[in-house]
Amino acid sequence: MSKSLTLLSPAKLNLFLHIVGRNADGYHRLQTLFQLLDWGDELTFTADDSGTISLQGDCLGIPAEENLIVRAARSLPRKQPSQGVSISLHKRIPAGGGLGGGSSNAATTLLALNALWQLDLSSAELQRIGLQLGADVPVFVAGHTAWAEGVGDVLTPVEMPPRWYLVIAPPCHVSTAEIFSHEQLTRDTSAIKMAAFFEGHSRNDCQPLVRSIHDEVDKALNWLEKFGDARLTGTGSCVFCSFPDEASARSALGQLPLQWAGFVAQGLNESPVFAALARPRD
Repeated sequence: MSKSLTLLSPAKLNLFLHIVGRNADGYHRLQTLFQLLDWGDELTFTADDSGTISLQGDCLGIPAEENLIVRAARSLPRKQPSQGVSISLHKRIPAGGGLGGGSSNAATTLLALNALWQLDLSSAELQRIGLQLGADVPVFVAGHTAWAEGVGDVLTPVEMPPRWYLVIAPPCHVSTAEIFSHEQLTRDTSAIKMAAFFEGHSRNDCQPLVRSIHDEVDKALNWLEKFGDARLTGTGSCVFCSFPDEASARSALGQLPLQWAGFVAQGLNESPVFAALARPRD
């Protein structure tokens, strides 16, 4: 195994998001479909014998001690105290966009260091560690587009047909905590079977609330709806629409108003991380 790895830390979309209840501990019970993308951040890991974990690059102004990348690295049981790593982050996934950037970074760190430090932790063990860092981390560790239930950690791999997505990032930050604690959030949607999603019976329960609070999200959805079923991903702020091919998605991107940032990405069934790493044992 090389002492240095450069990996794409992929973004995700929630193709739908139903809130079907709330646990006694306050966590919401969800149904969603996590779609992995071939677009995201870039992380470089260089293992060393310093015994320290250092992070450089685009850290969004977050102190290193609070960054999910550093927390993920420190959560792993090292075989030797001298095992260290220098990590460099090139950030493209916007914060507060519902694209899973922090969770993806944490999962990519767990997978990379499991390999570089030769820890031989199983996928299940890494997912358990990841869940302590965030509810969306396990799906990135598992590395497959998946139907998710529970708090988002009960995963069933799904093979999705090829699709391309235009994603718009409105210039606003949506607080997940604010949305999930809001009194107007729908929390009693009936659970559905996977077949119902593929028949078109789904939505994002957060979308009406987010677009009522954030005018920029509402405007982006209104514009994108002329191309198809435009949706919020997660709690936002990013919105997306799917297309059957890359040319159609890029044609729509070419019409995007200048006040919005956007990108085109292809949906993936397997994480690009596993193109560079051996998949952890089950």
